[in-house]
Amino acid sequence: MDALMIRERYKVVRVVYTQPDYALLEAVDIAERETPLCLLNLFEGELLHRYARICSGIQAVDCPAFRGMFLEDGTLTAVFDDCRGENIDRIFYRGDEWSWEERLRYAEMVFHQALSLANLPPEVSCAAMLSRNLIFELSSDRVKSRYMLLPMEDMNARELAILTTDQVRKILPRTIRAGKAEREFLDRLESGVFRSIVPLYAYWREMEPVIREEREEFKKKSVIRRGFILLGRAIRRAASRGGR
Repeated sequence: MDALMIRERYKVVRVVYTQPDYALLEAVDIAERETPLCLLNLFEGELLHRYARICSGIQAVDCPAFRGMFLEDGTLTAVFDDCRGENIDRIFYRGDEWSWEERLRYAEMVFHQALSLANLPPEVSCAAMLSRNLIFELSSDRVKSRYMLLPMEDMNARELAILTTDQVRKILPRTIRAGKAEREFLDRLESGVFRSIVPLYAYWREMEPVIREEREEFKKKSVIRRGFILLGRAIRRAASRGGR
C-alpha cells in the first residue's frame, strides 16, 4: 500500500487522533535533508474557517514550533514540529518518588512553558497545556508542548491559568511535609483567583524561594524533630477536618 503524501512533501507515518472535522497526523517532511518528524493538524467542515483565523493568529506571535499552514482540497493543514518524551501524567502520579527539589524545578519549567504560550490564541495555548500535550523530555531536562490543536470551545486567558494550575498541582501535591508557605501557595492555586498566566507566574516567583527555604530548614532538623513537626501537622489537619 502506497504511503499517504500531503502536498507531495509530507509523508504520513501515523494517524494519531481523529474526530469529526479534525485529525492529527504524524508525518515526515521529505523536503528537509534530515526528514524531521512533524505534526499535521487537519481541519475541515465547521472547523475550517474558525481555525483558519486561529492559525493566522499564530503567525503574528513567536512560536518556533509552527512551520506554517495551507489550504488544499477543502482541508486546512497547520504544521508544527513534533516533540518526543512522556506526558505529565506518566511522569507525576500518586506514589512517584521525585524529591522536593526536583518538584520545584519542574514546576518552574511548567510555569515558564505556560508563560511562553500566553501570546498565542487561547485555543492554541490551552490545547498545548492539556495533559496529553505537556511533554517532559527527561533526557534533555526540558518541558515542551506538543501542538495537537484539539478543538476547544470558549477558551480564554483565564482557562490557560486554570489548566496550568491543574498541571502544577500534579507536580506539587499537598502532603504533610508541606510548610506554611507551600500550603498557602496551594490554597491560592485551588481558589482559582488568577485571571491569566502572568499574575500566576508572578505569584509563583514570589513564593518559590519561601517554599524552598522552608523545605531546606525542615531538612536540616534532626529526625526526631522532624517527626514531632509532622505529628503536629497531622494533628492540626485532623482537627481542621473534624471541624468541617
